[in-house]
Amino acid sequence: MKNYKLTASFIAGALIMLLLFFGVKSCFNLGNKTEKSDYYILTNQISKMNKMVVLEQNSSSMQKTKMGYEIFGNEVSSNSIITYTKTNAQVSYDLNKMKLEVDSVNKKLIIKELPDADIRITPSVEIQSMDDSFFNRISEKDIKNVTQKAKETAVKSIDQNKLRNEGRAQLMENLNNIFVLAKALNYTIEDQTGKIGILGL
Repeated sequence: MKNYKLTASFIAGALIMLLLFFGVKSCFNLGNKTEKSDYYILTNQISKMNKMVVLEQNSSSMQKTKMGYEIFGNEVSSNSIITYTKTNAQVSYDLNKMKLEVDSVNKKLIIKELPDADIRITPSVEIQSMDDSFFNRISEKDIKNVTQKAKETAVKSIDQNKLRNEGRAQLMENLNNIFVLAKALNYTIEDQTGKIGILGL
């Protein structure tokens, strides 16, 4: 009987100790790693762009650049870098800069001002292969110079005048479609900018 009481007391004490342990653990979160991150939005600005992209051109090119190492005018080693360049060119117009006037008495839609074309050329260069040599190692500076020249060559290869002319023609076609409702209401389109001429309007 005495042993039974001792066993019961021991079990009760162990249970109390366990309850106290888990209670303290839950209060202080012992043994668990916690992580807290605070996220603050500083700015969240959305700009609405009223731009019309009228033309897009994509092109690609390869370029091989050879670099040599000379001693007394004689080339003793050489290496080369081959680059692949993809170029995207876009012609767009900011329609926020287009000024229109409606003459409801004489049934005229007057174009007062048209925006100039915005041409954006974006080349991206990838290194396809490098033929390195022991005496003339290709450095990071060499790679940077080669990729920069590849970008410059790609930009120069785009005929911006041709893009601008084709973009203007496409703009006129788009405006012609936009002004369909005005024409349906027997409005005439009057150009005061001198940029449109008789192109469909």
